[in-house]
Amino acid sequence: MLQIGVSGHELTAQERDWLQHDACIGVILFARNFASRAQVAELTQAIRETASRPQLISVDQEGGRVQRFREGYTALPALQGFDALYREDPDAALALAREHAWLMASEIRATGIDLSFAPVIDLGRGNRAIGNRAFSADPQVVAAFARTYVDGMHEAGMAATLKHFPGHGSIPEDTHFDIAVDDRSLDAMRATDLVPFVAGIKAGADAVMMAHITYPQVAPEPAGYAPRWIGEILRKDMGFRGVVFSDDIGMAAAHSAGGVKARIDAHLDAGCDVVLVASPALVEESLRGMAGRVSNTMALAGLMGRGALGWDGLLADGRRDDVQARLGRVRESAVDAGATSGAINVGDVA
Repeated sequence: MLQIGVSGHELTAQERDWLQHDACIGVILFARNFASRAQVAELTQAIRETASRPQLISVDQEGGRVQRFREGYTALPALQGFDALYREDPDAALALAREHAWLMASEIRATGIDLSFAPVIDLGRGNRAIGNRAFSADPQVVAAFARTYVDGMHEAGMAATLKHFPGHGSIPEDTHFDIAVDDRSLDAMRATDLVPFVAGIKAGADAVMMAHITYPQVAPEPAGYAPRWIGEILRKDMGFRGVVFSDDIGMAAAHSAGGVKARIDAHLDAGCDVVLVASPALVEESLRGMAGRVSNTMALAGLMGRGALGWDGLLADGRRDDVQARLGRVRESAVDAGATSGAINVGDVA
């Protein structure tokens, strides 16, 4: 199954045709698709009315530099800001992270969108793509935040997606632009980067997004199309029963699988349920590459949004104002570890 990107504020005729394809199960939106709250709600409605089957509509609305919708939405602080608060008062930091999750998810659900790909539970250890998107460098601290963030999203009626499995934060390369290799053993990963994923899965996370990183001591392929990582470690050893997403196949680190069809086949054959095709320029070829494959849309039923208040209801809810005020306590990091913020904000899946 494919989740695709579209080009602008309205659907083109070609994009309407794409939504009729059996392999297209949804759309991921970016800043390029956003002009206003009203406009993006209209776009979301048009996607649902055009498609011949239910569509999973998603966005990356993490906060900080990865927040696709801004005007009319809360300016959410980056997750790294919770680390200093945690050192002062762990319980207060965890409670406020839950409110961050509830507010983020509530605003996205009120827009008519099912899913924000969150939370990031990579370790904050200097990766250029992650930067201040990570809660902390400490696996146990990130694990605690993973649990509370999943709970907050669920309270707002949104499924939670842990990313980027099995851990993107401990090497410097940005997979949007570079091939990335992490030469640690599986035991070393289990003691560090995998700790938050174990916690998030136990907390009931509904989906996992894979990393385009190769861990040669564990598997020869990048994790997103490594049967060992998905089938053996994530599914069998860790007991995950939810939906597995690839990261965007347009990213440089995904090219090692070959052309567009080869990338799709590699991810699906390894056990991914959904392949993300963020660039509209790759969608036509990607849909052709799905010929002969059967899509199991039942796997996505648990990811559809539930119980949105709508904007009028959310604006009337005093909790939103209270959370906005309290999030002022979350201090933004002054330095973002050389993060490639421009590249991420122009439309790549994060």
